[in-house]
Amino acid sequence: MHDYQAPEGLLKDKVILVTGASDGIGRAAAIEYARLGASVILLARDQNKLAQVYDGIEELNAPQPAMIPLDLAIAGPEQYQMLAGMIEREFGHLDGILHNAALLGPITPLEQYEDGTWDQVMAVNLRAPFLLTQALLPLLRKADHASVIFTSSSVGRVGRAYWGAYAVSKAGLESLCQIWAQELGQLTRIRFNCINPGATRTAMRKNAYPAENPENLRRPEAILGLYTYLMGADSLHVQGLSLDAQPDL
Repeated sequence: MHDYQAPEGLLKDKVILVTGASDGIGRAAAIEYARLGASVILLARDQNKLAQVYDGIEELNAPQPAMIPLDLAIAGPEQYQMLAGMIEREFGHLDGILHNAALLGPITPLEQYEDGTWDQVMAVNLRAPFLLTQALLPLLRKADHASVIFTSSSVGRVGRAYWGAYAVSKAGLESLCQIWAQELGQLTRIRFNCINPGATRTAMRKNAYPAENPENLRRPEAILGLYTYLMGADSLHVQGLSLDAQPDL
C-alpha cells in the first residue's frame, strides 16, 4: 500500500476536503486527489497560498476545486456547521477528509510551555479534527463509502521530550481515530485511519530540525501512495489503523 500506484480516475466524482491544503503534504495530496478525478475542497488560513493551489488544480483540467480560508485556531462549532452547509449545498455529500493542518509549537520543556501556545496547538491539531469530523458526519454518511484520514506522528505514538503540545495532540489524534473507528466502523460505511508521514521536506520539518539537510528528505509528492490508497475504494477493508507513509525509515 505504501508503493500504491493509483489507477487513473480512482477518485472520479468524489468530493474530498483537505485541511492545511496550502502547503507541504496537504498541497501535494490535494493536487493528486484532483488529478485522480476528485472535486477537492481546499481549506487553510492563508488565502493567497490557497489561491495558488486552486490555480494549479485548474491547470490540470481537473474538476473545479473549492477554496475555504479558515483559521482552525479560532474556528468553532458554528464555523464548522456553516462549512457543512456549504458543502451540502454545493456537492450534496462528502467522500473523504484529509486532516492535515497542524501547528508545531515550540520545542521546549513542558515546565516552560506557555498556556496560550498550548491551547492554540491543541485547537488546530486536535480540537479542529474532532469538531470538523463531527460536523461533517451527516455528509460522510451520504457517500457510498467515505474515508477520514488523520495525520499523526512518531511522537504521537511514543512521547518525546521537549515536543510538548504537538506530541500530546498527535497522541490524542491516534486515540480519536481509534474511537471513531470503533464507534462507527461497524455501523456506517465510513472508515477512519491515521497516517504518520515520516521525515518529509516541509516547512514544519525545517522548523523542527533547522540543522537537517532537506536534500536528504523525500518531497511530499514522493510519499502519496498511502494517501491515495486510503482515500480510494481499494482500502475499504482498512479501519482504525495507524500506518507509516515511509515504513523504511
